[in-house]
Amino acid sequence: MLVFAAAPAHAMDGGTLKVGSKRFTESYILGEIIRQSAAQHVRAEHRQGLGNTAIVLAALQAGSIDVYAEYMGTIASEILKHDKPIDLDQMRRELAALGLGAAVPLGFNNTYALAMRGDEKSITNLTQLAQQPALKFGLSHEFIGRVDGWPGLAARYGLPQRPRGLDHGIAYEALAQRQVDVIDIYSTDAKIRQYGLRVLADTQQYFPRYDAMLLFRLDLPPRFPAAWQALQGLQGRISESDMIAMNAAVEIDGKSFAGVARQWLTSGTQVKKPAARSTLLHKIIGDDLWTLTRQHLTLVLLSVALACLIGIPLGVLAAFSAPLRQTVLAFVGVLQTVPSLALLAILIPVLGMIGTVPALVALFVYALLPIVRNTCTGILQVPQGLRMAALALGMSRRDRLLHVDLPLALPVMLAGVKTAAVMSVGTATIAAFIGAGGYGERITIGLALNDNDMLLAGAIPAAVLALLTQGLFELVERWAVAGRQR
Repeated sequence: MLVFAAAPAHAMDGGTLKVGSKRFTESYILGEIIRQSAAQHVRAEHRQGLGNTAIVLAALQAGSIDVYAEYMGTIASEILKHDKPIDLDQMRRELAALGLGAAVPLGFNNTYALAMRGDEKSITNLTQLAQQPALKFGLSHEFIGRVDGWPGLAARYGLPQRPRGLDHGIAYEALAQRQVDVIDIYSTDAKIRQYGLRVLADTQQYFPRYDAMLLFRLDLPPRFPAAWQALQGLQGRISESDMIAMNAAVEIDGKSFAGVARQWLTSGTQVKKPAARSTLLHKIIGDDLWTLTRQHLTLVLLSVALACLIGIPLGVLAAFSAPLRQTVLAFVGVLQTVPSLALLAILIPVLGMIGTVPALVALFVYALLPIVRNTCTGILQVPQGLRMAALALGMSRRDRLLHVDLPLALPVMLAGVKTAAVMSVGTATIAAFIGAGGYGERITIGLALNDNDMLLAGAIPAAVLALLTQGLFELVERWAVAGRQR
């Protein structure tokens, strides 16, 4: 039994301790261990699957999360930008200048490595890869871009290959299907043994140690003293074999992140017989369905409403001001071309938060174009003769807009709103990457676990919601047309 030398559970600290995690299995599990450990003393929530190091770090610095599990090598190279490993004291001094701290080594080292299929027996170390330029490398996007990843590795070993980017969760399957020959792995990945992979020896010791520890805001210990004392009880308690077993329990046995963390905190082992895997239907109608649906609907409704509030006046302006028309349409068109994940990454430091607000801003940006364009097009299609007749009857420009232009343009405008709403249902799945919930949570977990059923459990409800949205707007459009005919 894991025992914490902490204050009594009823001595609750104020506020909510927010735990973050990246988008891979081990980070999800460690996030749950941290949350459940702290939850004995304080309200705690886990904002899971936030993306890569840059996004989680931005959330930490902005105060959107308080702590997450990070690795010593990543802190040195990606956060503090050192070319060589540094000791913990230097790391803490430099992190303190950022308002951050690193402490509580969890007890295991999860280093990077490259691996090949077990039947590829001719290559045993990284040096030999340089003599095999035809090998296909499938590496995670973060590994390709990070300082201690592919650029430095290729330079150290003289590797001529050009890697293709693959999500870490699907790389193992791509390797097994011989679509790639070499992938990057974490040394505690459970699938190394499952897929019978050969881990290539790092003969020049390029990869530093990646000891897992807590990266936290310096205001966390004084704000949550009892919870912090409980978290310190995790120091040195997770062995490498424990971590491999926990990863296997999720990825191979189909257990939940929370259940695996709870079992380890209770017994410190992962030896229980695995439960039967849930079917696709059970995953679709899981306990979180209503919560995710509510979150998804909230994102879609608020973002489309905001886009209508801003986009319809912009469309009217573009219709009646020829000099501004191309400027307005070009502006909203350019906004549509910004990649969604890049926009989210930019919004986190700009807004100083993760979660619903930056997700709403991103969805609002993507919903603008069809609303502005269709409003402008609908008004321009109003016959000029009707406008002249309205003015001849003594209508002001405002009255003509309200009683002639907008009613006649309404079907085209509704088509634009319908397009924006249906698009937003699909685009809202990206909200899970910054902790805003929705069906994207299931999709991100499915990607992390290479679990097709979990991917479908997120994609199918999103598709159903999109069809329902489409049908609802079809009814509204028919009502609008019938109203015009009357």
